[in-house]
Amino acid sequence: MSGSSKASLTAEHVSSRRSFLAGAGAAAVGATMFADVPLAAARRGLTPGDEAILRFLAALETIEADLWQQYNELAGIQDREVPGGSGNTAYTNAVLMLDMDMSQYIHDNTDDEFTHFRFLNAYLSARGGRPVDLTPFRRLPSSQADGAQKQKKRLTNLMQLTVDTTWWTRNRSSTMNPDFGDTFPPAVPGLLKGKFPAIPRSNSDLTPNNHLQAIANTAGFHFATIEQGGSSLYPSLAQRVSDPEVLRVLLSIGPTETMHFQTWSDKAGNAPAITDPTNGLSFPDLGSAGEALKANLIMPEPTIFLRRKFPAVSILRPTETAGAAMGALKFFTDDGLFRGQSPEFFAFMRRLARAADAARR
Repeated sequence: MSGSSKASLTAEHVSSRRSFLAGAGAAAVGATMFADVPLAAARRGLTPGDEAILRFLAALETIEADLWQQYNELAGIQDREVPGGSGNTAYTNAVLMLDMDMSQYIHDNTDDEFTHFRFLNAYLSARGGRPVDLTPFRRLPSSQADGAQKQKKRLTNLMQLTVDTTWWTRNRSSTMNPDFGDTFPPAVPGLLKGKFPAIPRSNSDLTPNNHLQAIANTAGFHFATIEQGGSSLYPSLAQRVSDPEVLRVLLSIGPTETMHFQTWSDKAGNAPAITDPTNGLSFPDLGSAGEALKANLIMPEPTIFLRRKFPAVSILRPTETAGAAMGALKFFTDDGLFRGQSPEFFAFMRRLARAADAARR
């Protein structure tokens, strides 16, 4: 472990500790709620809880930027907005089987995540808080396929994923909500039964065709899996912040995660029904599935919320606030994103999550 890493970890301490808003609605709420907040409020220091929440979100957005950059290098658009790789034609074509606009969407999602963590760190600094730097933990290897930055060290591992697709069925349930402890079956059960690549590990993964398509399908479901987490996390943690301006920050960034999630949940439904001949991973034909799996049901079905006696309402779920940060970290870990990461990384992230969950309004 490097000296800079040790210093970063030593400096950390635990401070006293995912509602569905459309983008336009969130902007209107922000304009109404915060129009009269005095400028002096923005100059005050952050409460320990607000700083802890912002730091945890900055860390997760850095992690998301890292994984999305890997996807963009191979299947997105390379330009000055999102610099990096040079693209992989075979993998890109497999991803385009889910939608012809995938390269643009991957690029834009990547750009969004970079802006999120940069803004959050800048805002932390402006309010006297401590920005988050995960550079010491960039240790994981890159894809060796053509188009990737092969020598670049990563925070995340997209080559050994265990993807939880239960978000597919829980958003289609009209009688259950994970905030009540309800559980749901995955849309693609096979993705929970192994460690699968979502990007080609090397050029050897570019054939046979069904193997490469299975990798692209895995990516398609993983896109939505990642973004549904952010969709829930922002409203969950927003319930714990104290400062109106910090609340405005969370209410303004959170809905963009929801936009990402709905886009990707729509595209995942187009994944071709195939079986990977190299490992047996099977993708069902969701286009002809029953009601619970139907591909075009991308808007949340009305369901129970707050209390079972209330009428059903269309919401994004979950939004329970207790343990939200630790839950998000566990979800990312179970997903396989951090396979190969150091014990120091996990300790650092757990400290951030505990501090965020300890925040009180």
